[in-house]
Amino acid sequence: MRRPDQQTTTRPTPDAAPDTTSSPAPPAEATGPGTERLPDATGTRGPIGDLTTEAVLAPYLRRQAADFLRSLRLHHEHSAPADSGGHDAAAATRALRRAARRISGSLHTFRAALDPHWADQLRAELAWLSGILAREHAYANRLSRLVEALHQLSGPALPAARGVRAAGEGATSDAQGRAALGVGAARAGALLERRLTLARTRSHSAALQALGSSRFHAVADAVALLASDVPLAPGTAGGTAEALLEPAERAEQRLLAAVAALPPDDTEPYNEAQDAAWHQARLLLRLHRYAHEVVLGAVDPVLAAPGHALDLHRDAVEAAGAAAAAARTPRIAPATAYALGVLHADQRHDVEAARAVFRETWPYATALSAP
Repeated sequence: MRRPDQQTTTRPTPDAAPDTTSSPAPPAEATGPGTERLPDATGTRGPIGDLTTEAVLAPYLRRQAADFLRSLRLHHEHSAPADSGGHDAAAATRALRRAARRISGSLHTFRAALDPHWADQLRAELAWLSGILAREHAYANRLSRLVEALHQLSGPALPAARGVRAAGEGATSDAQGRAALGVGAARAGALLERRLTLARTRSHSAALQALGSSRFHAVADAVALLASDVPLAPGTAGGTAEALLEPAERAEQRLLAAVAALPPDDTEPYNEAQDAAWHQARLLLRLHRYAHEVVLGAVDPVLAAPGHALDLHRDAVEAAGAAAAAARTPRIAPATAYALGVLHADQRHDVEAARAVFRETWPYATALSAP
């Protein structure tokens, strides 16, 4: 972990709304190298050397397990036929996924301090559950995003062209483009709604089936046991919490290396082959944030804005992919295909914009300047 006395280059970060729902706490006190201060079982803070691994890692995992079980109970309550609170059910599902991700991420980062077989098995099951629950929400958001973008694109003006054209040629082309886009936008929206609504319905059915399966009940039972008992590796319980710093620092270094390896901002636009590297950086940032919560007892506020930018990047990439997939539908009208092509380009512009925001808000500037 980055110690309080280390110097980093930071920039002001705008307000954002990333997934940082753990209870906020003051940052670690800058008491010098190797003297991070962590919350103990009573909620007060003391030097990290005064605490054991069990006193730091186990309470965090138990809290997340309790949040998981609480969210599961709320999900059951708000999913009942007599309850019309769909919004509450969706909020409970998000909280359930949030706790599952934090448990899974901590099991991954601090695997050496835990029973490895138990950690690997539970982590795989939580990843399965989180993925199943995420799909319905993702399809709903994707449809809303694309329909709104189509509405904006089919307005009185098209987006500015990237190239420079003669004035007469540009005016004629834009007029023709607006006409074609106006004809195709409604059909493109209807096509996207059919495709994504069907995918959302199937995802909803799959989630309901998963939540009623014996596999899910086994996961819930394992998390319920975790809420009272954390299986640590032999000899770990009495060890010093300093041992947690090494895996947390490795998580941070993997993140910094991934960010340093991101392509520069002057590369060719629409290069979808680069998306995977950005997705990997997003996952590593999440693991680093969770490790920070465990070791320092609080979220890292400077990573809120870049984390939000990477979430927006993921959403734009997936929306662009959905538009491209719809455009490959057999026997669609040329105007529909044209509207979907414009929509795909618009979402790829959003991908580039999200990358730019990430670069502007990333607090460790040296990582982005590496060759």
